[in-house]
Amino acid sequence: MVNKQELKDRLIQEIENNKDELIDFCSQLIKIPSENPPGDSTEITTFIDNYLKNAGADTAWHESTDKMYNLISTIGGGEEGKHLIYCGHSDVVPAGDLSKWDFSPTSGEIVDGWLLGRGASDMKAGLGGLIYTFALLKKLNIDLPGKLTLAVVPDEETGGEFGVPWLLDRNLIAGDGCLIAEPSSRFNPTIGQKGSFWFKLKVYGEPGHGSLSPLAGNNAIVSMIDAINEIRKLWDLEIEIPDEVKPLIEKSKRYMREVEKDRKRFQPVMDHITVNIGKIQGGTKSNMIPESCEVEVDCRLPFGITQDEVSDYVHEKLDALGIEYEISRFGFRSDANYTSAEDPVCRAIIDNITYVTEHDAYGVSQWASSDARHFRNHNIPVLQYGPAFLPSIHGYNEKVKVEDIVRCCKVYIAAVIDYLYEA
Repeated sequence: MVNKQELKDRLIQEIENNKDELIDFCSQLIKIPSENPPGDSTEITTFIDNYLKNAGADTAWHESTDKMYNLISTIGGGEEGKHLIYCGHSDVVPAGDLSKWDFSPTSGEIVDGWLLGRGASDMKAGLGGLIYTFALLKKLNIDLPGKLTLAVVPDEETGGEFGVPWLLDRNLIAGDGCLIAEPSSRFNPTIGQKGSFWFKLKVYGEPGHGSLSPLAGNNAIVSMIDAINEIRKLWDLEIEIPDEVKPLIEKSKRYMREVEKDRKRFQPVMDHITVNIGKIQGGTKSNMIPESCEVEVDCRLPFGITQDEVSDYVHEKLDALGIEYEISRFGFRSDANYTSAEDPVCRAIIDNITYVTEHDAYGVSQWASSDARHFRNHNIPVLQYGPAFLPSIHGYNEKVKVEDIVRCCKVYIAAVIDYLYEA
């Protein structure tokens, strides 16, 4: 009979004893470029594959589209036990203007206790922690009563379909619960997220000579201004949050007040539709009445309203303007979703955050979106917990504290034992 507590403590100590190896591995991941776009994951997938094979794990490659590779590996025993999925994405957002970085985006250096580089927080440190934990369990020949699957996906940062959803739709991964190492705060994994409604709106007008405007033609940009003003009113909608998620929303607001205190003023985003007019293009030149104008809009939806309801609202308001328009969807799309804090996979992580840190932990809802929605769409409970310096995500000079990487890795390995050894 395995003494679960002794095994868990032994593995936590293994992480502590070998933390330099863990950090070096995460550093190597950052040194490998994997920006998406363009989304070529060949080099980083090869590196991870070699690492896993050196640990004795079998791997399987799945090319979902040109040069985008999903890597899967499974360890563990009996068919009767539970099945946990470790999931992380290997792609990162583009570095942007290199002159605005204080160090190379592919630095991977450790400076004053910080690991530096693009993806340090989102999410190569978290991914490295999952891979390192997985490989350590294999190298130590830990006799797991269930299965642990590692899924490394290449396509998350664009909201793409060639990573997690591609695998799930083809039944290439399955499980009873999932942990994604997306960035989070130290004591607050994300167990829910807002929905996403991204769309392109194209408005049509009638061209003419600019010297005759507004008496001639039909200015598509002017019509678009009216359309944008209507779309922005989505923020003002009063939305009734369902009773079942009100405690989660209140905890999330508490988190914004007490943990990420700089987010205190953003508490209303948890129960409102946010509207970002992210891109606009129209017209040809200043002396021509524009015959078309296009915008891209990012709306995030709270619990209590669906994508279809938002779509109906937008169409109703635009129809009332009497303009000619087209709407097409792109990018992230989902309704708000969550996993109960009492689900075994959430308990395994939250309880072990407290165990490892000796600090109270609780789950919150995020105001953005991630691959978690795809697992919930396939009825797989999921939460996100990973090392991060949250202000640096998607920005210049991205970094993460080394101590946070080690802490998360200890939580990961302890949670596997609690989850799989639970009756």
